[in-house]
Amino acid sequence: MVVSGALTLASVAAVLREGSAAIGEGVRTVDLGEVGELDSSALALLLAWLRVAKQHNRALSFANLPQGLTTIARLYGVADLLPAAPASAHH
Repeated sequence: MVVSGALTLASVAAVLREGSAAIGEGVRTVDLGEVGELDSSALALLLAWLRVAKQHNRALSFANLPQGLTTIARLYGVADLLPAAPASAHH
């Protein structure tokens, strides 16, 4: 699944619903390479998607994490919770 555009408080609720549905249908990799603007709600989004995947007994990984997002994750001490996908993963 490819996520694009802004991941901010204004947009994250709709993206959460769409992504959660896709994860429920079997998506295992989320590509964030096309994300533009983001804030700390983007981190909450990824953590929520990890919970959805866990509820479905599925592994979920993230490809092309934006630098700003990894910085936020490190600041909050949760960077280790975000599984990175292999560089060649495309889903």
